[in-house]
Amino acid sequence: MSSKRSRGLLNSATALASFAIIGLAPQLAAQSFEDARGNMSFSLAGDAIITRAMQPYREPGFLALRDLIQGTTAGFVNLEVLFHDYEEDVIPAASSGGTYMRAEPRLASELTWFGFDMVSLSNNHTMDFGAGGARRTKKAAEAAGLSVAGFGENLAAARAPAFTETPGGRVALISIASTFSDGMRAGHQRPDMRGRPGLSPMRYQTEVTVLPADMAGLRGAINAWRPGAGNGRSVGMSGVRFVEGSSPGVRTTAHAGDLAEVVAVVEDARRQADWVIVTSHSHEGAPGNRNVPADFVVEVAHAVIDAGAHMFVAHGPHVVRGIEIYKDAPIFYSLANFIFQNETVELQPADNYAAQGLEHTDHPGQFQSTRIENMGGGFPADPAYWESFLAVTEYEAGKLKEVRLHPITLGHGLSRAVRGRPILADEELGWKILDEMAELSRPFGATLTVENGVGIIRP
Repeated sequence: MSSKRSRGLLNSATALASFAIIGLAPQLAAQSFEDARGNMSFSLAGDAIITRAMQPYREPGFLALRDLIQGTTAGFVNLEVLFHDYEEDVIPAASSGGTYMRAEPRLASELTWFGFDMVSLSNNHTMDFGAGGARRTKKAAEAAGLSVAGFGENLAAARAPAFTETPGGRVALISIASTFSDGMRAGHQRPDMRGRPGLSPMRYQTEVTVLPADMAGLRGAINAWRPGAGNGRSVGMSGVRFVEGSSPGVRTTAHAGDLAEVVAVVEDARRQADWVIVTSHSHEGAPGNRNVPADFVVEVAHAVIDAGAHMFVAHGPHVVRGIEIYKDAPIFYSLANFIFQNETVELQPADNYAAQGLEHTDHPGQFQSTRIENMGGGFPADPAYWESFLAVTEYEAGKLKEVRLHPITLGHGLSRAVRGRPILADEELGWKILDEMAELSRPFGATLTVENGVGIIRP
């Protein structure tokens, strides 16, 4: 037999053997590649307004919280502060998210010390110091080892996922915000014009149904202001559409264009990553109830999961909201606060001092005290802003196994120099937080049980 014929027979046998095992290839690959097995855990935290170092502290409940985050495959937190040193390109905007947020760039590493890998940067403070502040924040966070999503030099860049490589697979983080002033949102780039730097927006429409008698009065008022503007079947004012109906109510719907763009990004992220997280900074709640999300937030959450996202994580109102399991994917309607050190932001523009009736010679501590007094006690007076939880989601073979809620306290009632740092809650406060989460999650069909002081939700 010729050597050429022998090689042909050998190649044929090899090909047949390859065809015989080709059906087993995915299983064999999953055994060899850890990130193909679908085993994953995420730690998820709410708003991080960090203005002071975390590493000096050593309480057991504080270090145990850090251990929980470091014990998961990947960690996420919303970055609601800007890292910069007031450089020449960092200029206070004409309007902000309230406080002009700022922290020393070195504090970005405190978040990686905690165990976080990913941060979102779409929120109502993204552009407090213009594009310069946002650019420097992104640079400082990435230098600390964090993946950053939600801000870009144009809208496509702001919408784009930030990818994180983990032992459990590649993670795509997509960050959007519904709470922002209009000048903060990024704009599309054209062939003949550069885009506008900014955040990734999720706008929405509000429709208010009013009784016929109220509608008549509203039409009269609008016509007095702008003749003829109130003659239609519905009337608009300050971005709100008023319609006549038999039952008063308020309904919000997502901006169709924004939602379509975000859904397209989610669908493409599924092609590029093993896991897709969509996170939204959304203060908006149901009328008269800050603990219930607005209609459009639920609409967006369902739409991105329909498009392939593995979870939807919201934050922003600084209080907890319920959890839903939708098509075996967890939806967190608000993780509330994780680090809440907004009272030790050092400097504010003159506009903020003037708004509190202060002079340019007054000092930062006086500004904070006066603002709290003018707000009738503000955040420090309400314990709800200082109680939250760390969520841990665990997956096996690509399927959600369970969600675990670890209650935390941020030190309500303590001094300004202390409160704002998270520690695992004691048993009494833990039960209080988990009871509230069970009540808030029940309307969404989620059942929460408590095991060893930890809230458990299973699909």
